[in-house]
Amino acid sequence: MKCIIIDDEPLAIDVVESYLKQLGGIDIVAKCTNPLEAITLLNKHKVDLVFLDIEMPNLSGIDLVKSIENLPQFIFTTAYPQYALDGFNLNATDYLVKPIPFHRFIKAVSRAKEKYELEHLQSANGIPVTLGTLPKPENDFIFVKSEYENIKIKTDTITYIQGLKDYIKIHVIDTNKAIITLSSFKEILEKLPQNNQFLRVHKSFIVNINAIKALQKTKIVLHDDMRIPIGETFKKEVLERLGV
Repeated sequence: MKCIIIDDEPLAIDVVESYLKQLGGIDIVAKCTNPLEAITLLNKHKVDLVFLDIEMPNLSGIDLVKSIENLPQFIFTTAYPQYALDGFNLNATDYLVKPIPFHRFIKAVSRAKEKYELEHLQSANGIPVTLGTLPKPENDFIFVKSEYENIKIKTDTITYIQGLKDYIKIHVIDTNKAIITLSSFKEILEKLPQNNQFLRVHKSFIVNINAIKALQKTKIVLHDDMRIPIGETFKKEVLERLGV
């Protein structure tokens, strides 16, 4: 893998460079303290990974990411943890807060290498297979990205899924805290097993049929007594699927 380090602090660049030398397997093709010059470097060099600071003069790391088309993988390296949500929204491979612990750096680089290897698998006809086009396994679990980790969730433990604008909340049995992931309903439905176990009952809700305890006129009651509204446009399909 080839990378570029972008940070307005030379000492911060030295830390990342030192860590990379200890790990091996990633070549540094350029280092840059000026984010505007970094755009030229990114257009000039073909790289697989960018280590990128956020708070920089003239152009922030977040704005730099937004201004580059076909940007390779990038890992934010910043002293400001409050930008973590922005990093998540921009699909950063990871988000490292300075001073960066070496063990945390190792984890971020391992994640980048794994993603790189997956995205460069070749199919039989020589077309690169990306993470988004890997064959969907027929398993009893799914993986969703949450807080820079891919979380494994057994589908039988999902009670219901709630949509919140660009986010999805996955509610799991015996868990007080829902798993939040950046996803659309279409994407999450494609991940779920195609065995009629899950039913969309509202524009903002998907339920696990096995978690249903009762059916009311306008609501579905789950085993934990959670009541999920039934959308008018979904009512006919809900009644047919439940045999009511």
